[in-house]
Amino acid sequence: MQLQEISRPVDHHLSEFDRHFREAIRSHIGLVDLVTRYIIRQKGKRVRPILVLLSAGACGDINDRSYRGATLVEILHTATLVHDDVVDNADTRRGLASINAIWKNKIAVLMGDYLLSRGLLLSLDHDDFAFLKITSTAVRRMSEGELNQIARARKLDMDEPGYLRVIGDKTASLLSTCCEIGATSASAAPEQRKLLRDYGELVGLAFQIRDDILDYTGRKSITGKPTGLDLSEKKLTLPLIHGLAVAPKAEAKAILTMVRKGGKNMKVRDIVAFVERFGGIDYAIAQAREYARQARVCLESFPDSPSKASLCAFADFVVEREK
Repeated sequence: MQLQEISRPVDHHLSEFDRHFREAIRSHIGLVDLVTRYIIRQKGKRVRPILVLLSAGACGDINDRSYRGATLVEILHTATLVHDDVVDNADTRRGLASINAIWKNKIAVLMGDYLLSRGLLLSLDHDDFAFLKITSTAVRRMSEGELNQIARARKLDMDEPGYLRVIGDKTASLLSTCCEIGATSASAAPEQRKLLRDYGELVGLAFQIRDDILDYTGRKSITGKPTGLDLSEKKLTLPLIHGLAVAPKAEAKAILTMVRKGGKNMKVRDIVAFVERFGGIDYAIAQAREYARQARVCLESFPDSPSKASLCAFADFVVEREK
């Protein structure tokens, strides 16, 4: 099932979310409004708002708080992307020039700050204090995860528990936040909130593992070679971590040396072949599917509904997607 089908139970709510999002980031300052309108043009797949709304629907009620919660997480996500593009010196975002490529780093950083402030004020203006506590935890975890990954990349000392901690903080924390905010907006019982929070965490782990698998198998340049994006940044992800753990020490050491040297001399094809030979990709796929299975278990106690069915389908989608 594709994302377009998964979102069907909340399709008629997404236009209302779009209105809330546009209103929330609007500014009377000309330059700021110009950049926010450009951000709206960069609209992605809206995975996070969809998760908020589906979670609210699974608990029985999509309302104005649900729209505000979806807007808050999308603002937070957008702000982190703007800042990430500055850190990564990225030129494009979702097929368009990035904010920093057009308006330079200073404006991009300030726009990220502006978006964060708008998200905070949106919640404060409506006394959505529970949302602020949930999202503040996510921001802390996302920042810690990024810094932890940078520190580990410098030493090339990532093991599987460390990797899971990093992706849990960097990726799963925000998906978990989406689901918990959706449940909170519908005034769900504490047990339902926890189950949806756990669902989002598990789906987030599966999502990121699949993303890391695609760096070896799915994303190719015009020449047909794997891009090796993570390898170029010396990030050890699960397929390679597993390969290094089971390979003979001499071979593992040679591969680590290759990654450590990096640059144009890094033989991405050789590293990919090593990972495939020692079962790294198959192992990562199995782990992603197990996390998706555990995520579906979290939904078993919820009453049957189109929203619940879509959340179950989303857990399958994240491990089968090809991009």
